[in-house]
Amino acid sequence: MAHRATTAHPQCFNLITMPSIRLLISFIVAIAFLLMSPVSLKAETLSFSHAQLKGRDFSGRMLAGSGFANANMEGANFENADVRGSVFSASILRNANLRSTDFSSGLLDQTDFAKADLSNALLVETILLRSTFDFVNIDGADFSDAIMDGGQRKWLCSKAKGTNSKTGVDTRDSLECE
Repeated sequence: MAHRATTAHPQCFNLITMPSIRLLISFIVAIAFLLMSPVSLKAETLSFSHAQLKGRDFSGRMLAGSGFANANMEGANFENADVRGSVFSASILRNANLRSTDFSSGLLDQTDFAKADLSNALLVETILLRSTFDFVNIDGADFSDAIMDGGQRKWLCSKAKGTNSKTGVDTRDSLECE
């Protein structure tokens, strides 16, 4: 009798555990698919570091997480581009069209924005240390939680006006102007 109890119903293990294993695998695959970022499925992540990109048209492109360090992009067009989390360290963006560009969480330190149009741009949580903003248009730009030098903030406050159309944040408020 004891022998029958230990050997009885060997199929029970397979019948009970096989659907459970299939369910577990399906669950893991579903979670992995859901965790994939929709931005990563649509965005191009490219490196343009040290490139000569004068006058290039990047308008409307999804380039989140791309690299533009030490690039010369004088006169480039980034209007409505998504470059969230991108690196623009020590780049030249003189005379560039940056209207409504999303630079959020980006690294834009030591960047030359002279005569650039940053109207309605998102610079939320960006690092802008030692960047230059001579004759720049920042109407409606959102600088919320951006890290910048005190002199930069003071200079930008002297010309800040408007409200960002996407976030509804006043430019002067985002710069914490007095």
